Amino acid sequence: MLNDIVAVKPLDGYQLWLCFEDGIEGVVDISQLISFSGIFAPLEDLAYFTQVQIHPELGTIIWHNGADVDPDVLYSLVTKRPISMNSKATSSLA
Repeated sequence: MLNDIVAVKPLDGYQLWLCFEDGIEGVVDISQLISFSGIFAPLEDLAYFTQVQIHPELGTIIWHNGADVDPDVLYSLVTKRPISMNSKATSSLA
């Protein structure tokens, strides 16, 4: 899709407002996407969850422990469109 996240803002609960490089923006409830186990376990603490930031090279959200979420998945949730087969991984092969 090649739509990196360029802005993020924590909202109530486990919701994040996201803005993508193409101007699309929306809210995603991360608690509906992940289970709070493994690398995502620390995110259950809302104080830690709100420390989310943008990883400029990956174009996605990340936390201090290295937990991240695929930007294509987040874009699909915000736009309510399926993930395109022309993702970053396959587009570099053309």
